Amino acid sequence: MEPIDIGLIVSGGMLVLVVLGMRVAFAAGMAGMVGLIWIFWAKFGYDPDKFTKALIVSLKTAGQVPHSKVANQALSLIPTFILIGYLAYYAGLTKALFEAAKRWVGWLPGGMAVATVFATAGFAAVSGASVATSAVFARIAIPEMLKVGYDKRFAAGVVAAGGTLASLIPPSAILVIYAIIVEQDVGKLLLAGFIPGAVSALIYGALIVGMALTIPNFGPAVGGYTWGERFKSLPAAAPIAFVVFIIIFFIYNPFGGDAWGTPTEGGALGAFVVFVMAVYKGMRWGQLKDALLESAKLAVMIFTIIWGVLIYVRFLGFAQLPDAFATWISGLEQSPMLTLVLILLAYAVLGMFMDAIGMLLLTLPVVYPAVMALNGGEFVSAADSAFGMSGPMCAIWFGILVVKMAEFCLITPPIGLNCFVVAGVRDDLTVQDVFVGVTPFFIADAVTIATLVAFPSIVLWLPSLAS
Repeated sequence: MEPIDIGLIVSGGMLVLVVLGMRVAFAAGMAGMVGLIWIFWAKFGYDPDKFTKALIVSLKTAGQVPHSKVANQALSLIPTFILIGYLAYYAGLTKALFEAAKRWVGWLPGGMAVATVFATAGFAAVSGASVATSAVFARIAIPEMLKVGYDKRFAAGVVAAGGTLASLIPPSAILVIYAIIVEQDVGKLLLAGFIPGAVSALIYGALIVGMALTIPNFGPAVGGYTWGERFKSLPAAAPIAFVVFIIIFFIYNPFGGDAWGTPTEGGALGAFVVFVMAVYKGMRWGQLKDALLESAKLAVMIFTIIWGVLIYVRFLGFAQLPDAFATWISGLEQSPMLTLVLILLAYAVLGMFMDAIGMLLLTLPVVYPAVMALNGGEFVSAADSAFGMSGPMCAIWFGILVVKMAEFCLITPPIGLNCFVVAGVRDDLTVQDVFVGVTPFFIADAVTIATLVAFPSIVLWLPSLAS
């Protein structure tokens, strides 16, 4: 049996395990080990006496993965970004941010829900984890929306959908993982996420306003705030903007010249600044302990997924599956743009059964070479014509599209992680309630993706300035 055939069989078996409910990290790691043993034993001609040798070689091959791949300085961004978010929550910065958003946009139709979206977008700028964002605002925003008469399912849907913005707006753990997998510049990818993240938040807000204008008793506006009260709310929320300012200045020097520091240093400095703010605002030892523990738990979960999936990725290399898929994709007669659309639709389907990080880690080693094999095609030419760059800029553009699809997967049933988090925080909600509430946001996400595909300059303008 050829290595490619082994690759297809083992990959199919892994998908079955994931659909049946096994964690992605364990399903991928198991599939990778089985695949490696199978391939090496096949090379030995399926000799029973050589099975032990095939097993030993496979264990050595897989054993090199955790250190060789994860001992990457860029990955240290992940725990620091997550820590920033939890420290900001325990410092009370999230409540201040939500209050400021409520005072400034609450007068709009559906204003409290719009304020929730904008507040989650602001918090996403200091938190690298969608799960953390959803958990925080499920505690803060849902009670406020229920007080003014929102349907509890829609209120939960707003928080779950708003939490996905943390995947796109830097600092983003998923963007860092994508950059490492495809070996692209982390700083440029983080910069590329800002404008698409803002566009996504604006489209969410427009959807809510449209629903409030057309559906009776949907959600009242929240008025009564004077201009003085609005401006008074800004200083308490200003630390969020200050932290974002620090991180951006470290990964991109707006005055020209070399950057003042690496993204890793920027993330560490951001975490330190938020820690100082939290201590100044009276954060106690118990709260600091909770922030550290929650950050560690989420970081360990992410790294466990990375370890397991990278064993599977090592097996894919021996099975020659990525090269075969790239050759097949580049040989199709349909337009590259149609191929891109089909790939994005495939991500939407996969996201119904897999978590976002696991999905990217599993698919990118196969899909990314195939997309880059279309170099010179329609969608690549769109980036070229706008910025005069091909490979790297197209990798950034494709990365933002894929991460936006990963956001979409965070709220799609039956695995939508953000929906489970919101339901877990609120005793009065079931997961089914949250899935019903996020349904309108599928339309908004489709509009956002179509916009980013049609206008690549939205994604590429900021990173092009850093070139």
